[in-house]
Amino acid sequence: MFPVHVSYTPDTTIDQALSSCKMNNLKDNLHKIRARISSACKKAGRDPQEIYVLAVSKRHPARTIQALSQLGQSSFGENYVQEALAKIKLLEPLNLEWHFIGPLQSNKTRQVAQHFQWVQSVDRLKTLRRLSDQRPDDLERLNVCIQVNIDREPQKGGVMPEQARKLAEAALNLPRTRLRGLMAIPRAGSDLHDPADSYQRMNVLFRSLRADGIEMDTLSMGMSADLEAAIMHGSTMVRIGTDLLGERPRNDKN
Repeated sequence: MFPVHVSYTPDTTIDQALSSCKMNNLKDNLHKIRARISSACKKAGRDPQEIYVLAVSKRHPARTIQALSQLGQSSFGENYVQEALAKIKLLEPLNLEWHFIGPLQSNKTRQVAQHFQWVQSVDRLKTLRRLSDQRPDDLERLNVCIQVNIDREPQKGGVMPEQARKLAEAALNLPRTRLRGLMAIPRAGSDLHDPADSYQRMNVLFRSLRADGIEMDTLSMGMSADLEAAIMHGSTMVRIGTDLLGERPRNDKN
């Protein structure tokens, strides 16, 4: 589904700092992403409303996130806890949905459990238990995705495909987490590897777990370069960075 517009009166000090040219670029980028999704869904025989767009906003300033939210984007993904917390505090009136999508250290789980709505990079039982234990009782359950290392790359996080079931079952049985699905960052495309093969294997795994009674509704895979292949193979959430927000600044100042 496309994110719903959030009504908000912007902070003028932030809003005025963003040029009309930048605003127009964001609007154009969002339109192009939606057009690509619609085209991919038409080829796949799917409804574009099935596809959730997550804007990857790491290293982008809060004023850019605010501007994109004014265009209808309400969900944002962050990789770095301290950077994200500053943005979450500054943009709290917008009531945005925040996804943590980076590697999660044990000493950061409390902050993530307290301030995010989603964690997509869960790959250890210890981390999962800490997130559940540290989720405040006055908040809804924390949505989690199990990150799967579908191509078994040693430099990447994620459980091996055969281990996903055990971690998914654990997420179902913890009191303060809600299992939403699986996430993957497949091997980059090359002459020797077609990412579509990785996406197909993720889709098979996702469907297999659901067929066995593990309730999930989210398959998070696909980025700017290959969202079409991901949608063709069952993705329900695409994570878009540069093609939506533009090039990442070297020095992010909120």
